[in-house]
Amino acid sequence: MPVFISYSHADKDFVDVLGAHLVKANASVWIDRWELNVGDSIIGKVQDAIEESDALLVVLSEASVQSEWCKKELTSGLLRELEEKRVVVLPLLLQDCSIPLFLRDKMYADFRSDFGSGLHDVLNAIAKVTNANQGRIYEDDDNSFTDWAMDWGFADDLFFLRFPIVTVTESLPVTILTEIIVTCNDKATRRYTQYKDAGLERFGRAFIAEALFDYGEHQDFRILLEDTFPQTFNGGIEDEKNGLCFALNVSCRKLGEDNGKDQLVNISDYLKSIREYVKHVTRPATREEAAILHRIIASPMK
Repeated sequence: MPVFISYSHADKDFVDVLGAHLVKANASVWIDRWELNVGDSIIGKVQDAIEESDALLVVLSEASVQSEWCKKELTSGLLRELEEKRVVVLPLLLQDCSIPLFLRDKMYADFRSDFGSGLHDVLNAIAKVTNANQGRIYEDDDNSFTDWAMDWGFADDLFFLRFPIVTVTESLPVTILTEIIVTCNDKATRRYTQYKDAGLERFGRAFIAEALFDYGEHQDFRILLEDTFPQTFNGGIEDEKNGLCFALNVSCRKLGEDNGKDQLVNISDYLKSIREYVKHVTRPATREEAAILHRIIASPMK
């Protein structure tokens, strides 16, 4: 759950509008009044949400800077910044007020006179933790990281997803370049078009990506790189019940210095890591979206 909003309930009208705009931009947002139910442990729920969030948006106003609860949420966010050595707390200035000491050296999104400008700055600031179409995955054991992205389009009237993936390992002089392309058959393309026509194409892409991720989950999918030439793999994924088929094309190669060693690339691990990243940053469907998705999934394929 990427984005937590800390605010005073005196500013709830502003926060509701802000939250709605962030949700429209497909950000996953946690606002206490949206998430808490009667009987919930307020302290426990808020603490869990702050710990699981990738960004803490702090709405600064005359009311919030006086709120003891807001001060505790801010302290929790700042402690995470110190522990994780990355930006977690993002201040939003709603009104002229006494900015807390530990926020005074931070750039803030200014909502005092122009909501659109402030919103633009917030969306830019949280893009790296809300974009489900690209990301960076770190490996703790060997100081390596994997950058990946997803793009899509139509080729010969068939829809496809493409995943370019680059892995860099500090302990090795080589970089691994991988490209995975999933191409739908006619029926799968028509299914995607149903999502697109309903204005829910991100869910259409997600259902294709899930087929790929499931394949990686259940296959020990590895490629051995013995030289500078790319190694390729061609396969297929099939949903026999609905007649949906996906052609799978994978290309993998080494770049950089030749260390004289073969390199075994675990494609399944790539797919598992990307799946977890996408699940973490993706906004769940709203009730209205879920109803439309159910109708599409229940509709027979011709």
